[in-house]
Amino acid sequence: MIQNQLGSDMKLIVEPERRDTFPAIALASTYLYSVEGVELDEVVVVLPVDPYVDESFFERVKGLEQILEDGLADLALMGVVPTYPSEKYGYIVPEAGQMDHEVVKVSHFREKPTEEQAQKLISQQAMWNCGVFAFKLGFVIAKIRELGFATDYEVLREHYGGLPKISFDYQVVEKTKDISALRYDGEWKDLGTWNTLTEEMSRELIGNGIISEDSKNTHLVNELDIPVTVLGLSNIVVAASPDGILVSDKGASPRVKEVVSGLDHRPMFEERRWGWYKVLEHTTSPSGQEVLTKRIGIKAGKNLSYQMHYMRSEVWTIVSGTGEFVLDEIIYPVKAGDVVNIPVQAKHGIRAVSDLEFIEVQMGRALVEEDIVRLFMTWDEVEERCVRRPILEVAEKPA
Repeated sequence: MIQNQLGSDMKLIVEPERRDTFPAIALASTYLYSVEGVELDEVVVVLPVDPYVDESFFERVKGLEQILEDGLADLALMGVVPTYPSEKYGYIVPEAGQMDHEVVKVSHFREKPTEEQAQKLISQQAMWNCGVFAFKLGFVIAKIRELGFATDYEVLREHYGGLPKISFDYQVVEKTKDISALRYDGEWKDLGTWNTLTEEMSRELIGNGIISEDSKNTHLVNELDIPVTVLGLSNIVVAASPDGILVSDKGASPRVKEVVSGLDHRPMFEERRWGWYKVLEHTTSPSGQEVLTKRIGIKAGKNLSYQMHYMRSEVWTIVSGTGEFVLDEIIYPVKAGDVVNIPVQAKHGIRAVSDLEFIEVQMGRALVEEDIVRLFMTWDEVEERCVRRPILEVAEKPA
């Protein structure tokens, strides 16, 4: 999804598993160091993806580099001048005697105080911690070495699960003595919760549904095809997607992450570089045989990898569009109404000539994403190694 939004030219470093912000920043740093060859004195800035800000925020971020270049600190942070005593944010507390400085030395941090405590912190010129860090690359590389981990990207990625599951704040920031913070006095809001996100939404209803007139300060976001109706409920958010349905009091919405942290189920909808897929049904028979049905959409000119499976067969029914289907090194044209059977261990792939949709039915005893052996990623590689036939002949091939 992110790759589709940013474009194919943007490089993404994806963590193999979720392990909090320190491992993620460490992995990205080793990529810059060992793959891109970035110098150790180069300044790196880390920003959250979900702030609500204006252009001046990003202009201010540029000032962090100068702090580090001037040797004023090992770590530079951005601090937002508070507009009210918030209990939702952490605070950066400056050293005494620097209240009117643009760049301040950091005394300590305070996490999510009470409103009364927050008011006192503001009187001390404390700032909201907006999660922006800047450091020279060598600073984090040294931290990785101190923990005994490799600074080679491929090696660290292979042993990623051994990194401590901890935030960058706890592992690095709170243990660093020489920290400076740059004040930012402009628009900023953390959209990390439904409560703050709905404050910036231009309408209360998105998608198919109804909110009754007596439901005050209530928002409904529905990504499903079926309607959702909210009657007589105020100050709540309802979010419905193929992966689940959330109904929450807005004040409780920050607790969503901790409540769902134990859930572990197959994604029901995903965007990919080539398009998207949606799980329609997943069943398991008493004998252990699984059947998984997906609706898959491929954008014109895109393709699925040339791949094979050891534990499942598949049947594809083309619903709309035209494309090229390859089975065991033979390329066939396909169109709406065509049905193709893909036996276990058969090599296969598909390319969309026009926008293409098909229904995929997987059958086997272990229907997992790990049972995908990708042979080629590009269609050029397929065309170099495969031959074409003008007529689809695989519909009757047994599964």
